Amino acid sequence: MSIKVIVSLNVKDFESFGNVFNSEGAKNARKKAGLIAEAHKNLDNPTNAVVLGTVTSKEDFLSFISTPEQGERMKSAGVISEPTVTFLEN
Repeated sequence: MSIKVIVSLNVKDFESFGNVFNSEGAKNARKKAGLIAEAHKNLDNPTNAVVLGTVTSKEDFLSFISTPEQGERMKSAGVISEPTVTFLEN
């Protein structure tokens, strides 16, 4: 079973965020964690990034996002707020 995850976070610049999010290192880390995700820019707030994804479990996602490596990726991507995470199931 998989669940949907919505992550909202504020960034310095969406283009810079997108470059890091779409880098090979970030893609490989998400793949290893079983996370499929796409980043979107909030049209009403261009410094707000919203990531829509699918993951195998809430616990797997929380393990992924809490790693030091993910923290460094988020920092280098210009994330300036704690993410707001919402989990959804069918």
